[in-house]
Amino acid sequence: MSTSRCWVLSSELTVIQPVVEDIVGLCRDAGFSSKQCRLNVPVAVTEAVANAILRGNACDASRHVEVTVEVDEQRLVVEVCDEGEGFDLQQLQQSPDEADWFERENGRGVFLMRNLMDHIENARLDGRSGHRLRLVLYRA
Repeated sequence: MSTSRCWVLSSELTVIQPVVEDIVGLCRDAGFSSKQCRLNVPVAVTEAVANAILRGNACDASRHVEVTVEVDEQRLVVEVCDEGEGFDLQQLQQSPDEADWFERENGRGVFLMRNLMDHIENARLDGRSGHRLRLVLYRA
């Protein structure tokens, strides 16, 4: 059985937590592991939505973030779409080996998503302005 949900969010950080809690609940109901529900899903999804709000939409209240989720017994797919210009995922090669890694106030989100999800990809939106980040996690 597959479950799909979609949220259209304002570009405010306060809207992230309730959506993440809903997504974790869907994963729990689909039989994802406790670790995936406590760590992988909430951290990666929070980072993706926060990046869309802060970087993609630059906290512009007139812009929105769309979060689409599909979850079944095998995998979780989360798509986060913003109205920004996007970025080249391949160009972001963050590493904790960098000298200023621990002192940074930002710049670790993509690293975390790559390490907590099984697959991450991004693209421009077809036929309209904006950017899409897709996260995929297979059930452990």
